[in-house]
Amino acid sequence: MSSWLPKSRKARRRLMVLAAVAPVLALAVGLTLWGLSDSISYFYTPAQAAEARPEPGRTIQIGGLVQDGSVVKHPDGRLEFVVADQIAAAQVVYKGDPPDLFREGQGVVATGSFNEAGVFEAGRLLAKHDETYMPRDLQKALKEQGEWRGDGAVRGYDAEAYQGPPTPVTAE
Repeated sequence: MSSWLPKSRKARRRLMVLAAVAPVLALAVGLTLWGLSDSISYFYTPAQAAEARPEPGRTIQIGGLVQDGSVVKHPDGRLEFVVADQIAAAQVVYKGDPPDLFREGQGVVATGSFNEAGVFEAGRLLAKHDETYMPRDLQKALKEQGEWRGDGAVRGYDAEAYQGPPTPVTAE
C-alpha cells in the first residue's frame, strides 16, 4: 500500500468515500451554476450599463431617475422615457401601462434588454412607492455616484415641493 493512505481501515474507507463523492458534488454544483446563469438578472445604472455594454438580448435591470420632460406616451400603448443618473442616460421603451407611481423625477427600475440600436426594451417597470423608499440596488448605485442624500432624498427632488404627478405627454 501507498504511504500516503492512512493505516486504519476505517479511515481509508472514509477517504475513498470522500474521493468518490467530491467530484460528483463538484459536477452537480457546476451544472447548477451553469443552468442558472441565464436566469441571473444583473442590475446597472445607466453609467454602469454604458461601461459594461451588455450584449443585446441579455436580460438585465437598469435603474435611475426618470428624466424630466422625457416621458412620451404613444397611442399604441408604448411608453418612451429616459432613465438617467449623474453620468449617463438610457432611452427606455415599455409597452403597457406604467405603475401608478411612475412619474418624472422619480426612481424606477426597468427589467428587459438592450436592442441592437442601444434602446432598452423593458418588459417590467418598478416605481418607488413613497417619498422615502428606493430599491436597495438603486440606492447603493446612487450613493456611489454621490447623487444620494439619504432618507429617500435625491439631488434635484424636493418631496415637500412635489405637487403630484405631471400631466402625461402624448405623441401624435
